[in-house]
Amino acid sequence: MNIAIVILNWNGRSLLEEFLPSVTEYSKEAIVYVADNASTDTSISYVRKHFPEVKIVVNKSNGGYAKGYNDALSKIDADIYCLLNSDVEVTKNWLVPIQNAFLGSNRIAAIQPKILDYKKKTHFEYAGAAGGYIDRLGYPYCRGRLFETIEEDTGQYNDSVPIFWASGACLFIRKVIFEEAGKFDEDFFAHQEEIDLCWRIHNLGYSIHYIGESVVYHLGGATLNAMNPKKTFLNFRNSLFMLLKNAPGNSLWFLIPIRMTLDGLAATRFIVQGKTSHFSAIFKAHMSFYANFVNFVKKRQKLSKTGKYYSFFSVVWQYFIKKNKHFNQL
Repeated sequence: MNIAIVILNWNGRSLLEEFLPSVTEYSKEAIVYVADNASTDTSISYVRKHFPEVKIVVNKSNGGYAKGYNDALSKIDADIYCLLNSDVEVTKNWLVPIQNAFLGSNRIAAIQPKILDYKKKTHFEYAGAAGGYIDRLGYPYCRGRLFETIEEDTGQYNDSVPIFWASGACLFIRKVIFEEAGKFDEDFFAHQEEIDLCWRIHNLGYSIHYIGESVVYHLGGATLNAMNPKKTFLNFRNSLFMLLKNAPGNSLWFLIPIRMTLDGLAATRFIVQGKTSHFSAIFKAHMSFYANFVNFVKKRQKLSKTGKYYSFFSVVWQYFIKKNKHFNQL
């Protein structure tokens, strides 16, 4: 079994300087690639000079996370792809438990390690934490992170368990299943495209796992931080895209109106907080959803089937109304 670690880069020389050394030091079992999304800085010349063992794939344009990886992976041959953000520090022997899990079952399609916060290494990191799930309204959440509440790592998630989605910050996936599932949906550009992919993988009958024995540290927000209105736009729009494309038919047509109503409440909250740019981002997200509605209905019709949710409760209700702030309280 051969592994290709593929780091997508766009004008990220400083991140490569900081994080690439740990990847090359602790990943001797794999081949490391930097997939460059048409950078205009000196990223690639830096890698060529200081990390000659790292292979480079150059994309013709910056198509974001989704198209960037689709383009790059089409040029890379491996049994397992590891899609690794450029702002992730890996640890000694991090690949061994991942390899063992894949070897243990050919029904495991994708795996995520434990993702801790690079800035606060005692705590989980927002983007993935200890594995992702989705609630009955289609809201993603994680073990170790519910909305803005981040748990301390006390060993409570040192297990290995099935999950609904694996974080795009560090996503291991079998090449053949990545292609069978249809790769990333490039209309997402960035944010939640990995959840969309994982949903399709589940619908094909495969499983996705979290392996707590493997640990990485994620800086987070290196491309778009949480206060960037573009991130708000992508998250709200792509969440609606994902539901329209994948949600089971018996719930879809009441689910979308409920979600859009809740989006309206979130937009109102931004207005109250004085964050008018985020209010505008949600409005633009809905306009983009309407503009692409027919396109995504067609995508839905092309799928062999849609699937049920992993969880049957509302994490919004649990968190904001019942005040349950930790995963083990759900």
